[in-house]
Amino acid sequence: MAITSHVIVLLAKMFSGFTVRWVDCQPDTCQRIYFANHTSHLDAVVLWSALPREVRAVTRPVAAKDYWSGGWVKPHMAKAFNAMLIDRKEIKVHQSPIDSMLRQMGDVYSLIVFPEGGRSSSDDEMGTFKSGLYYMGKKRPDLELVPVYIDNVNRILPRGEFLPVPLLSCITIGPPIFLEAGEPKTEFLRRAREAVRRLKDL
Repeated sequence: MAITSHVIVLLAKMFSGFTVRWVDCQPDTCQRIYFANHTSHLDAVVLWSALPREVRAVTRPVAAKDYWSGGWVKPHMAKAFNAMLIDRKEIKVHQSPIDSMLRQMGDVYSLIVFPEGGRSSSDDEMGTFKSGLYYMGKKRPDLELVPVYIDNVNRILPRGEFLPVPLLSCITIGPPIFLEAGEPKTEFLRRAREAVRRLKDL
């Protein structure tokens, strides 16, 4: 898997040509939730590959099980970048995806999540954030919640296409936020979404 992981990182760099900007935030192996806008199936791979090696080793992208379990290539890739596959179709009351994610990350791993859920239908406008990020912040108030804006990856692998097209992209990682005591869910999700959107203009 180490060889496959290395190849994935090289391919991600080659196809996305990404540049990474850390704004009022530094790479760290402390436990974090990186939350980003979502426009492409490549988002998780590109963001994970853009992290420094020591941070990448303790960071797991959360990805859709129904997409990454199909065929034989995608499951092999998902295993190589240590993806945490979540079933979006068989959600049960006593098997909360949030509880499963927190249990699997333990006290070691950080996560990459996409609070919009599915990919944005618009290139420029993010969808409404779903409540998962709020509950993660509530159940693990010690975690740094780090906003990330991913630009141009959707054009590398347009919706409905299978082969990526090499283009340049930019990843901006901003200052951590935390769920404030007594903060309403709607207000926190609005603030978290704005923290990501603000990075687009930097």
